[in-house]
Amino acid sequence: MRENIMGKKLRPPIPKFKTPIIETHCHLDYLNSDELPNQLEKARDVGVKKFVTIAVSEENLTSTIELANYYDDVWATQGIHPHSASDYTDGTESKILTNLQCNKVVAIGEIGLDYYYEHSEREIQKTVFEKQLKLASEVDLPVVIHTREADDDTIEILKKYSLALKKKGVIHSFTSTMKLAEFCLSEGFKLGFNGIVTFKSAENVLEVVERTPLDQMVLETDSPYLTPVPYRGKQNSPYYLPFIAKKIAEIKNIDIEILLQNTYQNSIDLFAGLNSFETGLRDENQLRKN
Repeated sequence: MRENIMGKKLRPPIPKFKTPIIETHCHLDYLNSDELPNQLEKARDVGVKKFVTIAVSEENLTSTIELANYYDDVWATQGIHPHSASDYTDGTESKILTNLQCNKVVAIGEIGLDYYYEHSEREIQKTVFEKQLKLASEVDLPVVIHTREADDDTIEILKKYSLALKKKGVIHSFTSTMKLAEFCLSEGFKLGFNGIVTFKSAENVLEVVERTPLDQMVLETDSPYLTPVPYRGKQNSPYYLPFIAKKIAEIKNIDIEILLQNTYQNSIDLFAGLNSFETGLRDENQLRKN
């Protein structure tokens, strides 16, 4: 890092590239609402052109939709995180299904298994994960999956639903084993990588990045969490995404513009709705097939 005249180390400026970037996983409603317009504008200034804000609980199913409808370049997901699996009810599923009428919902997520924290019992997590995978297959949307220290159960459950999930999905913030990576990649899922790739302790993630095909990776920040080096310690925001892209290009030893061209197209392929700026409601006939 550079130093200023007082001898303090200065963090480098956020890099800018020619190719636009898609932020595939952030939690915009967790950022300060007063600062959000400026944060989005700052991200746009460094090339981040589309944002996907992720639902995690019944409390923010609506707020993600509201943000997506307010900003032309923001899209949303609908789903319940494993931390909140014990709160999942038939009413929750009905609310998700109703919200799917919004044209700017591009996936079911964030869903999955988390055995590290276990805020919900494992059996409940598995049951709710399967319910939401089934829902995704019925409404023909991709899934955004969270999995932590639950590789074997994640594999076993995905084996049951992978064929029915025509749009597949993404394993976001991938930090798991090569075994899970290889399984998910072989099934057609994409892997999402964020600021963790810049951490010194993330050797296993770097290996997965190196071995993940260029056409099966997408970029994310998981804002406001997991701020990349050199801004680690500050609240994360989508405008730090170029640092993540730069690091991944270094790991894979490829030109940054080639990486960005591929990850941009991968994101469009993953979330087909990103090609549309339309707001409003989907045709109900496109929803759940009974």
